[in-house]
Amino acid sequence: MTASLTARATVRTSVRVPLRFGDGFSTAADTVTFHGLADQAEHVALVFGDPAASPAPLVRMHSECLTGDVFGSARCDCGPQLREAVERLSTEGGVLLYLRQEGRGIGLYNKLDAYALQDRGLDTYEANSALGLPEDGRDYTAAAQMLTALGIDTIDLLSNNPDKGAQLESHGITVRNHVPTGVFETASNVGYLRAKVEHTGHTIALAV
Repeated sequence: MTASLTARATVRTSVRVPLRFGDGFSTAADTVTFHGLADQAEHVALVFGDPAASPAPLVRMHSECLTGDVFGSARCDCGPQLREAVERLSTEGGVLLYLRQEGRGIGLYNKLDAYALQDRGLDTYEANSALGLPEDGRDYTAAAQMLTALGIDTIDLLSNNPDKGAQLESHGITVRNHVPTGVFETASNVGYLRAKVEHTGHTIALAV
């Protein structure tokens, strides 16, 4: 492996955690914390099965979304993507990297400020820019470190976002396949999803 990481992370703790979703789906994952992550944030990896048994385990990098993941907001597709990923990984094995990157890296309060601007007609990227913030401030160095600490250097990436794979590749993680998520389109999030397709090349097949 020829990773460009300047520092290596190590596993801090691994603990088995039972998971249960609002629709009744339940499973369990080994929840792993780390020392030495580049951004010093408290990211966690949820490990399902034995990723070492696959030459390219399935990996989902999921950015934290309090409104979608916890409260079921219909303004995004984050909650359904998380639910889909956990069930798929529970069945197939693999790793979910839960990354503390609320609002594409701008934080919860700023994300809600951006929502207010979207209500006035801006799209999700324009709203971030209007606040003087990056359109997408996420850096996946820590995600690559987490995978390396878990002994993983080749993956199938469960994502519609081409930037995620490109950043991982720049840090020496080989992305063998890009595996699309489902399309969770609603009347409340279609504009948000369309902006992701048109602005950043997300591979989302919208119905309208």
